[in-house]
Amino acid sequence: MSGGYTFLASYLANQNNNPNKLMTKNLHVVQNNKMWEVKTEGSSQPISHHHTQENAIGRATNIAKEKHVEVFIHGRDGRIRERNSFGNDPFPPRG
Repeated sequence: MSGGYTFLASYLANQNNNPNKLMTKNLHVVQNNKMWEVKTEGSSQPISHHHTQENAIGRATNIAKEKHVEVFIHGRDGRIRERNSFGNDPFPPRG
């Protein structure tokens, strides 16, 4: 969805061209009205908008893998239903 990417590009431009500043916090996939959004932790502005939760999870996962952060997936009721870590896990499992 190009609208999400356009928003991300303009957001980065307003952050002194520092992409790391955008992704130092975890990501949340949340529903807003009938759309699903990817947001950084503590931000009211979404990074991207999606018609399905699956697409939003895919986008959040790609970003999280690149930035080594966690993704919190919220259900329709707003409660966290899943949490995935991509390189910044505070409690890694024992081998």
